[in-house]
Amino acid sequence: MSDWMPEAGNPPVSMPDEPVGGEPAAAAPSFEPAGPAPLGVVRTPTGHAAVDARLKRLADADHLPADGHIEVYEDVHRGLRAELTSLDARPAAVPGPPGTAAAPGAPSAYDNTHDHRS
Repeated sequence: MSDWMPEAGNPPVSMPDEPVGGEPAAAAPSFEPAGPAPLGVVRTPTGHAAVDARLKRLADADHLPADGHIEVYEDVHRGLRAELTSLDARPAAVPGPPGTAAAPGAPSAYDNTHDHRS
């Protein structure tokens, strides 16, 4: 116990960086949005170069604020859709040697339908 008393008319003064009541002062809450931070999502390579390039593009969203993610996601979606569509497309017919059809139903380079031998 202490016998010390402040003088009349002079209230005790505390410094702002001094702990009050023996506890450290709590930091004031920040209402600013947090900056962009990587999500740490692992992207496993697929072995298909075009698809892997699109998946790699997703990492660009890690460095953008949330309102910039949609542009990256839409770009990746368009690219992946184009890759899937290209898988459904049939390769162009390559002309074969004369007398053979390049593709079923396609006319051959040499049409022998009117060959009239006796």
